[in-house]
Amino acid sequence: MSKVLVINGPNLNLLGTREPHIYGSTTLTDVENGLRAQATELGLELECFQSNHEGGIVDRIHEARTEGVKFVIINPGAYTHTSVAIRDAFGGVAIPFVEVHISNVHKREAFRHHSYLSDIAEAVMAGFGTLGYNLALQFVASKLR
Repeated sequence: MSKVLVINGPNLNLLGTREPHIYGSTTLTDVENGLRAQATELGLELECFQSNHEGGIVDRIHEARTEGVKFVIINPGAYTHTSVAIRDAFGGVAIPFVEVHISNVHKREAFRHHSYLSDIAEAVMAGFGTLGYNLALQFVASKLR
């Protein structure tokens, strides 16, 4: 079974209560439970991780290499627009990844239009709400076949 890691960045632990007009009412636990069920159907092993700390995310990406993770799905939150460290971590481990954003970042403030990750990601999902995670997992499954 191929191992997939889902990483969620800062403030995503507040899903369901944080700005529901932007991010909806689905909680991170709901997202993770749905992904686990979908992963089982797709024959994938899934692990989820969330951190509000950049270094924790970098460390988790590094650990993924030694654990045999084949693909990462990441919603880096605000670190999308600021973190060279997360970008460099992906470069260092050479694990392919999908970048996910719940909102359409291109319809929002100008600073959200730039991502330090998009140009090295296998794919980018933005504006699909939490469904973007499921679409990303489906994409990952197709790439791992």
